[in-house]
Formats: sequence, structure tokens, C-alpha cells
Amino acid sequence: MIESIKSITEIPDLRRRILFTLAMLAVYRLGAVIPTPGINAEAFEQLFNQSLGGGLFGLLAMFSGGSLKRMTVFALGIMPYITASIILQLLGVVSPTLEKLKKEGELGRRKITEYTRWLTVALSAFQGFGIAAALQRQGSQLVAHPGPGFILATVLTLTTGAVFVMWLGEQITSRGIGNGMSLLIFTGIVAGLPRGVADLYEKVFVTHVWSFPVLLALLVFMVSIVAFIVLVERGERRVPIQYAKRIVGRKVMGGVSTHLPLKVNSGGVMPIIFAVSILTFPQTVGLFMSKTSLVGHLIDKFVKLFAWGEPLYTFSYVILIMFFAHFYLSIVYNPDEVADNVRKQGGFIPGIRPGKRTADHLDDVLTKITWVGGLYLALVALIPEIMLAGLRVNHLPVWLGGAWFDANLPAWLLHGLNVNFYFGGTSLLIVVGVAMDTVQQVEAQLIMRHYEGFLKKGRVRGRRAY
Repeated sequence: MIESIKSITEIPDLRRRILFTLAMLAVYRLGAVIPTPGINAEAFEQLFNQSLGGGLFGLLAMFSGGSLKRMTVFALGIMPYITASIILQLLGVVSPTLEKLKKEGELGRRKITEYTRWLTVALSAFQGFGIAAALQRQGSQLVAHPGPGFILATVLTLTTGAVFVMWLGEQITSRGIGNGMSLLIFTGIVAGLPRGVADLYEKVFVTHVWSFPVLLALLVFMVSIVAFIVLVERGERRVPIQYAKRIVGRKVMGGVSTHLPLKVNSGGVMPIIFAVSILTFPQTVGLFMSKTSLVGHLIDKFVKLFAWGEPLYTFSYVILIMFFAHFYLSIVYNPDEVADNVRKQGGFIPGIRPGKRTADHLDDVLTKITWVGGLYLALVALIPEIMLAGLRVNHLPVWLGGAWFDANLPAWLLHGLNVNFYFGGTSLLIVVGVAMDTVQQVEAQLIMRHYEGFLKKGRVRGRRAY
């Protein structure tokens, strides 16, 4: 391991990429502490912790490294860019123009990237205006000088911050090491780990809210989740491939048996991030509306139905994760293309005819294992919610069994354990997944330059990053 790390410093290009990545991440963390002008950051953080910190906005604050909680210039983070990417990918299924651009190779990809950037600007301005309007309604305790000037300055600041974060991610991807967008989210989560450790220490050794055995149980639970995540992320279905013998000149080529690896979770953590982006839309719309009007009152009731921890939110969360697990797979993996490449190389799946039959077989296998991968993602994503707030299915109407759930399910499952498990669920999934991806890319760079990788007996199999 030490020799492998030493090898990194001996490769100028790899060393330059790693240093560039670290410099861009440092700039990102610097912007996460610069407050938005015109806002009382301390008063906003207190309000956020009291009313928003444990819900969906708390998850978004974790993704942004606490920028949203402190309302800094990077408060919107990378989420507008991810939302814009989702919209264009969904439109690519129904829009002939976007579908044609996807088939044009590098030129089409650049055009779609340009559309994504402009849509990111529009979404950032929309969310910034909603945040500014909501803050202005809170009164002078948050906003010293409300009015059109404050709204315009806030929209410009938050929009510029979101665009700059998007630029940082693109620069890391092209000139650094690893996937830029994933690393920005990774950095935001890791930045909060010391605060989470301090919170655990205070609860156990200072305030004595938890006992030491409870802390040990949480640590064992965390290690178990990490092991479970690594197991599934490296899990794959191996489809056997047989290559026929061919005579090329005087050489006999082929005649070997190998396998085609199909990952259980091909989408990584992106289905969860996509689902969170969609579920923030009702919350964003609610920021615009005044609760005094009839329309605002109806929208407020709708937003409360989708409040974090409520059954409708949890159900929608799971459905969206399952949907995006299959949708993202359809984007990153094309069974027809894989089957065609196998056929051109003289390979075939035993018992399956080459061509269309092979593509259908691969598609069927991928669909089945993606159901397992989607359920795994949903389970991991719901762990913090269950531990903190419970499932709350007793809030359902009587005709949907709310009273039955209240009478027959244990209280800890309905109302949670009131444990803010910062180290579990989505955060660990992102940290472990991105770490595996980055190590895999560094190792690939080392092997490409005839150095041994980090692992002597095997190779890290990373997931497909966003």
C-alpha cells in the first residue's frame, strides 16, 4: 500500500491530477463558508435547525456540506445541475431532437451538456427566487433590508454559486481524478463527519443521553452497513460467454470461455439523488406561496402530505428510487450494442442465439438484478428515516389501515428511535461508492503506467459514477 502511494508521486500527470482535484475541492469548501449578503446567517441556521434540519432539507444540507443550513453562496450546491440532467434525460426518451443528438457522438454530447448548463441556470434562478421570497416573509430577524434589491441580489448570488459549483465539478472530471459531481457530494458529506463524531461524543460522555453500550451498538451497526454496501456494490451476475475458434493466418484465435459481468447496482447512488431532486420540487413550490390565499393553502396541504417522514413521501421515495434504478440502467447500458459487439468478436452465450436473442436475454437478466439493486437502494436510503422518525404508517386514513398499524406495530417502528444516525444510509452509500470509484480510477492510472495497483490479490470494482 505504501509503495503504491509512493508510485503516485512518481507519475507527474497523476500527481498533477490529484493536486488539481484537491485544490478544486478546497475552493468548494471555501465557498461553503461565505454567507449570502443581506441574510443573518446565525438566525437562519437556528431557524433551519428548529424547523427544517431533520427532514428532506436536512438531507440536502448534508449533500451541500452544510452550505444550505448556513445559507452560503453555495447553498444550492450541485442539485440544480443534477435536476437539469434528469429533466434532459427524461426528455431524451420522448424528444426526437434530443434522441438524435445522443446518437451524434461527441458533438451531440457537447450540445446536450450546453442545454444542461442553461437549464441549470434557469432552475437555480427559480429556486433562488423561492428562497429569497420565503426568507423575506420571515421578517427583519433574517433579512435586514427586504425589498426587490434583496431578492435580486439573493437570486444572483445563489445562481452564480450554483453555476460555479457546476463548473468546479466539470473541471474535476476533465482535468482531475474521479467524477467531479460525485466528489463534490462526497466532500460535503465527509466535511460533516467530524461534527457527527463530536455529537456522538457529547451524547455519550457529556450529556449522557446515550449509554456506552448504545454507542457500541451504533458502531457495530455502522460497520455492518458498510460491509453490506461493499458486498452489494461489488456484487455482479456473471453471464458465461463462449468464443468460437477462428483461424487468422496461421494462428488459431478464440476457443476460450469467459464471462460478461453485470453489476447488481449499475446506477450506484444516482437513483437516490434523482429521487431526492424530484421530491424537493413540491417543497420549492411551497416557498413561493403565501398560506393566507386559497391556492397557497391548498399547496401547503399538498406539501405537508409530501413532508419528510410521512407515508406518502416514503412511498413516493421508494417508487422513485426503483424507477430511476431502471431508468439510469437504460441510459448507461445498451444490451443491443453489447450483444452486437459479442457477436462481432465471435462470441455467444451457451444456449442463446446471437443477435436479438442475446440482447433480450441480457435485458431480462439486467431487469431482474436491477429489481434487487433498487430494493437495496431503497432499504439503505430509509435506514436514517426509520431510526429518526419511523415509518409513520399510523398517519394513514382509517380506510387504509392507519388505526390497525397504530395498534399492531411496535412504537419504535412507527415513531422512530429519535436517533439522528448521520453515519448510515445514503451518506455511507455515497462515501463508500465514491471512494471505491476514485480508488479504481487511480489504480487504473497506475496499471496503465506499468505500476501495481493498490491491491495485490484483486482489483476494486467501482460502480458507474454520474
